[in-house]
Amino acid sequence: MNPVKRAIIRLLHVYFRFSRGMTLGVRAACFDEEGRIFLVRHTYLAGWYLPGGGVEVGETAFQALVKELREEGNLEVLGAPALLQSFLNLSATKRDHVLLYRVDVRQTVPRPPDHEIAESGFFALDQLPDGLTAATRRRLDELARGGPYADVW
Repeated sequence: MNPVKRAIIRLLHVYFRFSRGMTLGVRAACFDEEGRIFLVRHTYLAGWYLPGGGVEVGETAFQALVKELREEGNLEVLGAPALLQSFLNLSATKRDHVLLYRVDVRQTVPRPPDHEIAESGFFALDQLPDGLTAATRRRLDELARGGPYADVW
């Protein structure tokens, strides 16, 4: 990762440590009508991830989920998301929590790359891209088994 981007991420974590008692994020296993999963590759982190992001002050988890899926993939939520697990994410801080949902989606238009998302797309579960993060791989394995889900991201 670019040293400048790494420093910015670190500064944001320090800021969040003092501005928030706990951080909360949402991520989603997003499936299209063909049963493919949507993944994103960020410009500032290595690897492929499930889409998602932070829940802001005054925002519900559902609102954050809808916003992040729209921003990261031009995805529209179809039906009610299913909450799969609440995780403690120790890779960020000792106070970060992630809610993982399973969501059926429709992409309104393909998402072009930009300063945040280098690449994104739908993948068949037996044809996943190289470079999945370890946590993404664990979540997909748990999802394929129908659980149980770990407590730590």
